Amino acid sequence: MNKNYSHYLVVLALLVAPFIYLSTFYASLPATIPTHFNIKGEADGFGDKTMAFFGPVFIGIVSLFTYLIMINIKKIDPKRYENNNDAYFKAFGLIIVAFMSALNMVILTKTKYPGAAIDKLLLPLLGLLFAVMGFYFPKLSQNYFAGFKLPWTLSSEENWKATHMYAGKFWLYGGMLQMVLGFVLPDMWAFISFFVIMLPMVIAPIVFSYRFFKAGK
Repeated sequence: MNKNYSHYLVVLALLVAPFIYLSTFYASLPATIPTHFNIKGEADGFGDKTMAFFGPVFIGIVSLFTYLIMINIKKIDPKRYENNNDAYFKAFGLIIVAFMSALNMVILTKTKYPGAAIDKLLLPLLGLLFAVMGFYFPKLSQNYFAGFKLPWTLSSEENWKATHMYAGKFWLYGGMLQMVLGFVLPDMWAFISFFVIMLPMVIAPIVFSYRFFKAGK
């Protein structure tokens, strides 16, 4: 099978998986289901059981839209960077679709079992996503859609490469730490530690990129 078509089939399978999962228990759902949960995981919003389809549909559309942007980045990127590696952007888009599908599954599990403690899944899942993104950061070439899109990185290929090499380490190890702490810490401490770790992951590469620019490199 052509590799391009197999890639689309994988994406399609990931998009359809949450709907298949939902179909296995939809008939057993009560007429009214929880539709929103607070930070403690307690239901604070309710609606008709048909609302169970809203998450898979909405998240599916967002993930498909993101994937289409990634695979068509050379056509829609304002600067049309010719050195963009299509394979890396396809992989990056596929990672987003896989993450969104997993997120859908977690949300649906909460719909099926309102008392389920999905907090131990959400933060580790996000941490895993950030770690994988960190692995791919050094491989991303200049573009306007993925990575640290700063004035200095977009105007200098050298700055872009240096910044994403630097950011990749922060996101890879920071994401792994978020994943582990999300599993082992109590819910509130896991939530706090997640955002404490997130701050240097975002701020340090920006500061590094600006200092790189100011140094005249």
